[in-house]
Parts: sequence; structure tokens; C-alpha cells
Amino acid sequence: MPYTTRELLARLIQCEAGGEGDDGMRAVATVVMNRANVPYGEFARVSQGGDVRRIIEQPGQFVCMRSTVGGQENPQNVWNMEPEDIHYEIADWALANNIFTPVADCLFFYNPYSSQCPSYFPPNGTGRFFNRVNQHCFYQPTEKYRES
Repeated sequence: MPYTTRELLARLIQCEAGGEGDDGMRAVATVVMNRANVPYGEFARVSQGGDVRRIIEQPGQFVCMRSTVGGQENPQNVWNMEPEDIHYEIADWALANNIFTPVADCLFFYNPYSSQCPSYFPPNGTGRFFNRVNQHCFYQPTEKYRES
């Protein structure tokens, strides 16, 4: 049986930012919701009016939605997660359209496994560095994203 949107979001939050504390998980959840609600560009077309599931399941967007990475099994995926109450609480918070203000309208996040965040992410220049929350760097859309 497929997961509900709430369950899928809770699993994604746990998988992508479970070790990042409440702030890190809220930041990732905010990006998902920002993508679902942005009125222009690629994510607006994908979400077709705010469908969170379509955003989460968009191919190539979240490592945790892949069963393999680089030809190897990816054990860090949503199907292997067992969300706890906190993951559901943050999913519910996000689905109620709350925003974690330190990431504002960011549409992208990235863990560089480094103390420095690249100025742009993805590499195609559609996101400009905005803020860092724990291990993840967060990026606001550029004009190039608007045209995507």
C-alpha cells in the first residue's frame, strides 16, 4: 500500500535531515513545501497546483527517494525509515504551510560535507546561497530558475 503524503513527507524528513535536529528537519520540510507552492518555474509545473507528493517523487531531486546511488544500493532511503513522533509533527507543521524563516523561500538544499557552502546550487545556477542550517546549505531561486 502506498504511503500517504503525510507518511511520505515524515519519512523524507527523517531520511534527509533526521540527524540535523528540529531546525534542520523544519528547514528541509520548508523547502519541500516551498517547491509545492512556488507559482513559477519547474516546481510549479511539477506540483500542478501544490501536490506535495509530486514534488517528493519528482525523479532526481532527493537522494532518499532513490533505491540506488551510483549503481550501488542506497540503504538511506524512505522505504527503510521508521518515522517517530517528531517526524510526523514536523510533517504536520509543514503541511499546515508553516515556514522555517531561516530558509525563507529557498527551493534547494545541499550537504557539501564541508565547512563552506558553494555560492550556487544546483550547479546549473538556479539557486543562490542564502543560509546554512547545521550541515545543510540552503539556496533561494535565481532569475535562471524563474525561466526553468
